[in-house]
Amino acid sequence: MAVKVPSLKLASGYDMPLVGFGIWKVPRETCAEQVYNAIKLGYRYIDGAWDYTNSKEAGEGVRRAIDEGIVKREDLFITTKLWNNYHKREHALEMAKLELEAWGLDYLDLFLIHFPISLQFIPFEEIRWPCFWTDKEQTKVTPLAKVPISETWKALEEMVKTPENPNGFVRSIGVSNFQSQLVTDVLSYAKIPLSVLQIEHHPYLTQPELIKMAQENNIAVTGYSSFGPQSFLELGNKNAVNAKSLFEVDVVKSIAEKHGKTPGQVLLRWNTQRNVIVIPKSNSVDRLKQNLESVTFDLTDEEVKQISALNQGLRFNEPADFGFRIFA
Repeated sequence: MAVKVPSLKLASGYDMPLVGFGIWKVPRETCAEQVYNAIKLGYRYIDGAWDYTNSKEAGEGVRRAIDEGIVKREDLFITTKLWNNYHKREHALEMAKLELEAWGLDYLDLFLIHFPISLQFIPFEEIRWPCFWTDKEQTKVTPLAKVPISETWKALEEMVKTPENPNGFVRSIGVSNFQSQLVTDVLSYAKIPLSVLQIEHHPYLTQPELIKMAQENNIAVTGYSSFGPQSFLELGNKNAVNAKSLFEVDVVKSIAEKHGKTPGQVLLRWNTQRNVIVIPKSNSVDRLKQNLESVTFDLTDEEVKQISALNQGLRFNEPADFGFRIFA
């Protein structure tokens, strides 16, 4: 029997599972099958984005699971994100509708502003590539565009289905990779609740004050890269290459041995026990199952503190590599 994953009640009123399946870097050729298998295992939350370039394939996996009666649409929570080149109101609305079409669904559960930075518009019909910070040849950084976050946020609000806006196609909205100052700014003019903040979060980068600020404002926090450097090794990320694997850190290993769990499960539970949602990816069915099962045990308060003490302020997802110092 599949593990029953707890959910958090969002400010929008909808429930969001604490453990999801993230599809960043899932190859297009295997994405449909992996999403389908994840749903069969019990995953109900799939986290995607425009710039992952695999929304169409992920949608195929979702629709197959629905068509086979494994789940109903309302059982699932689908997230996607607005990329930086489409912050202007009309571009944001068009991109969101293109994502909805790619997923092949009637609505999206959550739509996020991916980064707090607006880049020059790239026409939708042009060939897409994995890195949107630069041109296709990765020789020139994409120029900035003068679009305030307030315009982009208001565009997201136009997407939300409400009694006053029955043509809306999004249930909840939020932001990703925002710091507290920008979150506060959005809160000052938001007419529809900011439901979710998605950030890089692992024991090497704990960001406790940002998480506290979000949760105090009834904003659910999703942490990506829960395993720290692991997701960035294949990208040749300098910080990741030089960092010790969290799976090999003594504190994490000893806690895992004590509970009869894997280091990965301990890292995920460190998040979810503190009401931080996780979206780990794996190509292994066994590890996918283990990730879901991470909610079936509890760490002690002391163990949570020991893991948190590993913090180094070490960030792996760093737009400064392209000249955009959004975390400065």
